[in-house]
Amino acid sequence: MADALLMTVDQLVGAVNGTCLCNYSGINGFSSVATDSRKVLPGSLFVPLMGEFQDGHTYIPKALELGASVVFVDTAHGEGSASLLYSLGKQYSASVIMVPNTLLALQDAARAYLAGFPNLKKIGITGSSGKTTTKEIVGSIFAQRYRVVMNEGNLNSETGLPLSVFRVRGEHEVGIFELGMNRKGEIAEIARVLSPSLALITNVGTAHIGILGSQAAIAEEKKSVFAFFSGDCAGFVPEDDAWREFLSDVARGTVHTFGPRTTAGFSGAEDLGIDGTMIRYEGEEIQFRLPGKYNLKNALGAIALARHSGLTPKEIKAGIESVKPLFGRAEVFRGRMTVMLDCYNANPDSMENALDFCDGLEWKGKKIYVLGSMLELGAESRAAHRAVCAQAARSGADCVFLYGDEMTQAGIAVDWDGTDVRYFSNIEELSRAINERVGPGDFVFIKGSRGMALERACPALDPKEGPGDIHG
Repeated sequence: MADALLMTVDQLVGAVNGTCLCNYSGINGFSSVATDSRKVLPGSLFVPLMGEFQDGHTYIPKALELGASVVFVDTAHGEGSASLLYSLGKQYSASVIMVPNTLLALQDAARAYLAGFPNLKKIGITGSSGKTTTKEIVGSIFAQRYRVVMNEGNLNSETGLPLSVFRVRGEHEVGIFELGMNRKGEIAEIARVLSPSLALITNVGTAHIGILGSQAAIAEEKKSVFAFFSGDCAGFVPEDDAWREFLSDVARGTVHTFGPRTTAGFSGAEDLGIDGTMIRYEGEEIQFRLPGKYNLKNALGAIALARHSGLTPKEIKAGIESVKPLFGRAEVFRGRMTVMLDCYNANPDSMENALDFCDGLEWKGKKIYVLGSMLELGAESRAAHRAVCAQAARSGADCVFLYGDEMTQAGIAVDWDGTDVRYFSNIEELSRAINERVGPGDFVFIKGSRGMALERACPALDPKEGPGDIHG
């Protein structure tokens, strides 16, 4: 049985203010969306995007061969190759729609598609760090009562969020979407697509400061998740964030704070080390398996949002206790030694928080910290890496391994005061050195930006036993 249509050709043309160059589509619409021709399925809408090094329009014939029923083309390509596109549309029984900008058209199509679900409760989550984890916690809580749809992984960008939106179906009652950015104005663009009725900002840190230039600009960018609020919408911001007042000053809707002091019903927590945290909430004891105060803060944000939405203490407890660690986000592997793999991302704030957590662990064996470079910090990079190295030098680590140009250069400039520190630019050499240094019962902490791919060093830690059981 063919997949149901998401939109008809006429609906799509109206949504994107496009011009239909031809419509030979046998199904007169589309049932899935792809921006990568390799992911096109029969019945797909193919959206060719203009990249720095590639022009997606080059792949239109391939997308049509794979069964795309509708393709976008921008005005320049549409007017310049109209006869060819007409022929391709006829040959492959497809519709070709010309739009001024294919990315904007994708976003407009997603916005119009979402408008077809007026009863869907839409929740947006953004922040410099912790947004994916918070999204997963919120999703797990709401799933105790509602049928929930979320963006997969970190499909949270100018293209990722619109693609995620097309996963919404009639049975869904709550949609929870993460909003990320890699350029100025991106969150406002995708907030326009989503128009959330509830939104949460995890924090305003220094991630992407190399792109936006200042923390004030980052705060302004994050705040734009509230830009499409109406009067009954609600936002949530951390009680201890330096930009709290700025974030709370919105034209429409209300903004609430969350944290140990202001999340209603929270009565304390017990730090269980790498086993996570025991949260006391409204008479319930909640076993939260993600370690660290920073993850507790994410949980308190999720609790505040869920409580505002009428979720009960028992539903909140069940949801939080169902949360499992995601790849590279404070994953704990137990084997001959214990490894905490936190390599999905890194910025100065998350690195400081993670080092504080590791330093506070009581551990009988050695502590080995493997720290990789933090990317996209721009002019702040040198000072930020030096600060991390200085913190590591003051820590209780028995050995520190630094990986990547930025981190090693900063490490050379820091006084390690006798700490065993080593420098690496080759992942195989790093893996061998870790394996030689680590013994049974030791604790290994691994953190760096996604681009450093530090999980490649993990298998070498315990080649005979494997990574051990995941425990979060």
